[in-house]
Amino acid sequence: MRQFTHHGLVRRAQYVAARGRNAAINILSAGNVHGFRSEHPADFTEFVNRQGGRQNSGFPDKWRVEDQSNFDDPARVGVVIHCFYRDLLDELLDRLSYLPVDFDLFITNASGEAIDVPSDLPHLGHTVIVDVENHGRDIFPMVQLVNSGVLDPYDLILKLHTKRSPWRDGHEQLGGDGAQWKDQFLHDLVGSPERVRQILNEFAGDSSLGMMTAEGSIVDKEFWGGDQRIATQLMKRIEMGIDPDQLHFASGSMYWTRGFIIQGLRAFNLQPADFDEEAGQVDATTAHAIERILGIVTEEAGLHLEDVTSLTTSAVDGDGYRRFERDAARHARAQVIPFYLPQFHDSPQNNRWWGKGFTEWSNVAGAVPAYRGHYQPRLPTELGFYDLGSNQVREDQAELAKQHGIASFMYYYYWFSGERVLNLPIEMLHESDTDMPFCIMWANENWTRRWDGRSEDILVGQDYSKVPAETFIDDVMEFLADERYTKVDGKALLAVYRPAQMENFAEVVKHWRARAREEGVGELYILAVSVAEEFDGLGSDVRVYGIDGTLQFPPHNLPWVAGPATEAGLDSRWRGNFMSYQESVKASLTLSGTLSDHEYPGAMVAFDNTARRQWKADTWYGSNPYTFHRWVMGLVNSVMPREPKDRIVFINAWNEWAEAAVLEPTTRFGRTFLLALRDAVWS
Repeated sequence: MRQFTHHGLVRRAQYVAARGRNAAINILSAGNVHGFRSEHPADFTEFVNRQGGRQNSGFPDKWRVEDQSNFDDPARVGVVIHCFYRDLLDELLDRLSYLPVDFDLFITNASGEAIDVPSDLPHLGHTVIVDVENHGRDIFPMVQLVNSGVLDPYDLILKLHTKRSPWRDGHEQLGGDGAQWKDQFLHDLVGSPERVRQILNEFAGDSSLGMMTAEGSIVDKEFWGGDQRIATQLMKRIEMGIDPDQLHFASGSMYWTRGFIIQGLRAFNLQPADFDEEAGQVDATTAHAIERILGIVTEEAGLHLEDVTSLTTSAVDGDGYRRFERDAARHARAQVIPFYLPQFHDSPQNNRWWGKGFTEWSNVAGAVPAYRGHYQPRLPTELGFYDLGSNQVREDQAELAKQHGIASFMYYYYWFSGERVLNLPIEMLHESDTDMPFCIMWANENWTRRWDGRSEDILVGQDYSKVPAETFIDDVMEFLADERYTKVDGKALLAVYRPAQMENFAEVVKHWRARAREEGVGELYILAVSVAEEFDGLGSDVRVYGIDGTLQFPPHNLPWVAGPATEAGLDSRWRGNFMSYQESVKASLTLSGTLSDHEYPGAMVAFDNTARRQWKADTWYGSNPYTFHRWVMGLVNSVMPREPKDRIVFINAWNEWAEAAVLEPTTRFGRTFLLALRDAVWS
C-alpha cells in the first residue's frame, strides 16, 4: 500500500498549484495552456500540432503514377526550372545547350500556358513538366519535387527560374533593375560552354564546394529582412538553432548546387499549409526564409558557398566535368561500413522473453514523443516493417546501400556459450547469392531487460567457463570463408564489442588466428570496439593484445554534453539523459585528427533509445542530415592521408531502429541520411 507523508502532500500541492499558475499565464499570453502561440503558417507550433496519423505527402500524389516521372536511367546532373513568366522561358532553355554532359530537365509550370521543350537540345535526357499552383514562389514547387523523390539521383542540380523582380528597380542597396539581375545570372551560370565546364570542373575538384552563384549574389546578415523569425521556427524541425550574425546565402534563388543541399529539404516536411498566400510579398514569407536556410544548411553540412569570381582560370581547360557524365565510374573516397542489426524476425528466445511474435518492431511502434517535435515513433517507408526471414528484404537493402556508396554491412553476431541467437539473417545471406559484402562484429554483451548490456536482470549472459571464447572462431568460420566477406589488406575483418570481458583475450586472439589459417581462411584483421573500460574496453594500448586496431562506435567514448532540455520542452515524466548531438560531432571531429592509422573513426546517424526505455531513455538532440553530412565528410577527410586499405569509416547504424540510428528511409527524413552519406563518400 502506498503511503503519503505530510511533506510529500505539501510538495505535490505546491507542484500542482505552480502548474496551474503557469497554465493561467499561458492562457492569458498565448491563448492556450501550453504557452505556444503561432504567428505564421510555418511556425514550429503548427508543425508539432499536425504530427501523428497520416501526413500530407508534400507533393501531388498523382505524380507517383505519371509515366514521365518514372525512369530508371537518370543522368548525374538535374536542371530545375520554375516557369511563372512563360515569355522568359525560351531564353533559359536555349542556355541549356551549353551543358557538356547529359542532364534531366524538370519544369514546374505555374504560368497556365503550355510548354514545349526543344527536342534538339544536346545532352537532354528525360524531361518532366508538372503544372503547379502559384504558391510558394519558385521555392515550394522545387520542394514538391524534392518531397516526391524525383531529384534524389542527382549529384549536381542547376536551379533557374523565369525572373523579373520588379521590386529591384531603384533598390537602395542593390544596383540594377530586375532584367539586368536576371541577365547576370544567366551570363554567370550558363553564359557559355566554357563557363559551364569551368563550374563543373570546380565542383569536381573541390569536394567542399556546396553552391555556386552569380557574382555579388552571396549576401549576409544585412539581408535577413523579415525572415529571421520564420527561419528560426523552420530550423527547429531539424533540431537546429541559428546564429543570426553568420548568415550567408545565395540571393536570387538561381545557382548550381550539390544535389544533397536541395534533397535535404525533405527533412523539413514542408507542406502547402507552410507557405503564405501569394500577395506580391517581397519579404517575410516561408519562401524567402527557405532561400536563406539553403545557405545556412550548406555551411552546416561542412560545405561552402561561392560566386563565380572564385572560379580558377585553370578550371577552364580541365576535364573534371566528365565525372558528371551519365556512365562515369564512381570512386569512393573511403569504405563506409554501417552496423547491421538482425533483430527483425521471429525467434524462440524473444518469443520466450517478450511474448510470441516479438521483434524489434514491437519496441519501435510503441514509442511516444518525449519533447515537442520529438520524432517518435520512427517509422519506415520504402522497406516497410520488414521480416529478415525474407531474402528479398536483403536484396532490397543491398541495392539501396550500394546506390548510396556503402561498401559493406557489419552484422551484429550474437553467440552465447555456443548458442547462436538471431542467426537466421546471416545464415540466409550466406546461403544466398545476394551481391553485398558483409563482415561480423561479435556482440558479446549480456542481454538484459533494460537493453543496456550490463549485469542486472540478465536474460542470457556470456559464460566463457561453459564454452571457451576460443571456440567462437569455429562457429563463424563458414562466414569468414564466404567470398563476399569483407577483407582489409586481404585479411578477413572481425570485430569484438567487449573484448576485456575475456580475461585471456590475447590468448583467444592467438588461437583465432591459428584456426583461421588452418581452415584456409587466411589472416584475420581483428578490431576491438572502442568502448569505455566499464563496458569491457581494452583501454589505450590495444596492440599488446595481438589485435590490429580499434573502431569507433559513437556515442561510446565521446563526452556526454547536455542538450537544450528547456528549449526542447521535455515531458514532465522524463527521467533520462538528454544530450547534444552537435557536441558529439564536435568532439568526434576533434578526436579524428589524433587517430593513428589503425584506429578507425565512426559516426552515428542519431541515438535515441526511447523505443526501448521511453521516459528513462538516452537521447541525443540535434541529429539531422546536414550535420550528419558534416560529420561523415570530416571523418572521410581525416582518413584520406592513409593508405587506401585503411580508409575506413564505420556508421552507427544501418537499421538500429529502436535506438534511432537508422540510415534506412523513414517517414520524417526519407532518404536524406543516405543522400548525405552518398555525397560525402562520392564527392
